Amino acid sequence: MAKIIQSDRSEEREPGRIARRLAALGITLQSWPAPHDAKVSALLAKQDLSADEREIVLASVDDRFEDLKRHMGYMARDLIVIHEDVPGLGDLLRRFDSVHYHEDDEVRYVLEGSGYFGFVEPDGGQFLLEVAAGDYLNVPARTEHWFEMKQSRRIKAVRYFTDTTGWVPVYTQRVRQFA
Repeated sequence: MAKIIQSDRSEEREPGRIARRLAALGITLQSWPAPHDAKVSALLAKQDLSADEREIVLASVDDRFEDLKRHMGYMARDLIVIHEDVPGLGDLLRRFDSVHYHEDDEVRYVLEGSGYFGFVEPDGGQFLLEVAAGDYLNVPARTEHWFEMKQSRRIKAVRYFTDTTGWVPVYTQRVRQFA
């Protein structure tokens, strides 16, 4: 279940308040249960996955993909797997921990693990949104944000794309309030 961490480090866990705060930025957050199939659960518990294992996991949530294709126009998806032993993990994470935006929506369905999206509000204020297994997040194009991982450097999330060319981060030079 997602939570918001505010700049004063206080936390908001009430789903309605979280939804309203995100809606002010056009962000959609929904709770979608992770797959319950024993084979898929075993795969999600593994640290890393082969290409074939990733396809098994993706196939287990194809109903979500088909619905997003019909209603939102998504054409492709993949499974990102981040863990402590990913070669070049620090460099990978540094690409996303500065404030940036994309020319396309950034859409994630977290199946395992957790991470933090930081957002910039119209008044310049900032907050973190912790996402975890079962959270579906749609960040609209041109929304200033960043992504980071804290204590647990482990996440498996489906990424949905309408056009993969929109995934280049455009850095804004805005300074993060969260270090």
